[in-house]
Amino acid sequence: MSTPGTIAAIATAIVPAQGSVGIVRLSGLVAVAIARTLFHAPGDQIWASHRILYGYVRHPGTDQVVDEALLLLMLAPRSYTREDVVEFHCHGGIMAVQQVLQLCLEQGAQLAQPGEFTLRAFLNGRLDLTQAESITDLVGARSPQAAQTALAGLQGKLAQPIRQLRAKCLDILAEVEARIDFEEDLPPLHEAEIQRHLELVLVEMSHLLATADQGELLRSGLKVAIVGRPNVGKSSLLNAWSRSDRAIVTDLPGTTRDVVESQLVVGGIPIQVLDTAGIRDTDDKVEKIGVERSRLAAQNADLVLLTIDAQTGWTDADQVIYEQVKDRPLILVFNKIDLLGSLSVSLPTPYSLLPSAKTAAALNQGIDDLEAAILTIVQSGKLQAANLDIAINQRQAAALTRAKAALQQVQGTIADQLPLDFWTIDLRSAIQAFGEILGEDVTESVLDRIFSRFCIGK
Repeated sequence: MSTPGTIAAIATAIVPAQGSVGIVRLSGLVAVAIARTLFHAPGDQIWASHRILYGYVRHPGTDQVVDEALLLLMLAPRSYTREDVVEFHCHGGIMAVQQVLQLCLEQGAQLAQPGEFTLRAFLNGRLDLTQAESITDLVGARSPQAAQTALAGLQGKLAQPIRQLRAKCLDILAEVEARIDFEEDLPPLHEAEIQRHLELVLVEMSHLLATADQGELLRSGLKVAIVGRPNVGKSSLLNAWSRSDRAIVTDLPGTTRDVVESQLVVGGIPIQVLDTAGIRDTDDKVEKIGVERSRLAAQNADLVLLTIDAQTGWTDADQVIYEQVKDRPLILVFNKIDLLGSLSVSLPTPYSLLPSAKTAAALNQGIDDLEAAILTIVQSGKLQAANLDIAINQRQAAALTRAKAALQQVQGTIADQLPLDFWTIDLRSAIQAFGEILGEDVTESVLDRIFSRFCIGK
């Protein structure tokens, strides 16, 4: 895939009356020429790579000043794209950056497509495909742990084990093909040694594949629905947990009429918490809509917090709600535990084995207990996100799965004592799959799909 022309785009978020700096970025053969046409740097400032110039952006036809700005020059190959890159650092907001971008386009630049700067960095050998994908993960990170995992990928920590696995498969393929081409000149192939190497590769691949669910959890987060009958303290729990007054709290049942959301981070995992309307039969048309939305939220949630009034204990109404959500991962939350005194929670035996937490939401107590219960359930589902160095995404997992299947086929071929030519077919398939992950053997349609998810200007 070629990279013709010079591209330009606004590289920062544009919000009216917000943001002190807005950046217009150019990359390509005539980026510097466009900058020289538009930018006036007073005095004897030196136009050299990796220097910042101060001056004014002027309209080349009218000489009218468009903005007071800084100009950053990064000449090839010492730039993000390994092409000449120019950045106009303008005043933030909308008008300044849009006017500067328009002037760049009028001087011959093309408006960049989503992810086109990073695509050029990949095509020019500045990044491999795992690093490019880590950039969009870093931009979209919703927790410190997600950002650290993405940064590790950007630093090449994901590509390194993939390259090592691919190299081991290439070594095995070379040994096999050497025996095919020079059978009479070389000693017989040591099949047991080949099997041992294949087994080591498969074990390492399994470790990498195990990070796929963990990585997805870090990227997309966990959707948690707080459900229960009216007046058990669901809204108070949301407020205490989010340290805000997102939900209205009263003693009147049916106060919450719609799903209320809050974004939290627990143990490095982004969590979207949904406070739902109390589930009960009602003749109130508005409340009935809220109840139906509560049921839908519970069915779509990754985890349900079934909230029980600790003072009242397990009721028939709780049983009805439990039957509706029991197919989801679930934690029983015994709220209002402060009103129970020395008494214990009343709970039928079958449900006493369910994961549980005790809270006094009105007093902001028990949140640590609740978060510990959530992390325990996450880890029991083999989605542990803590201390995760690297994590593969769905595309990489699919390629690794194909490579694993191909290597297992090689093992079967060896066990069946088939000719060496059969070994090479599946070895090449595995090597190709590794190459797809790194971007060394990938189609243009795959690249388009990957980079279309990037923001414009990145």
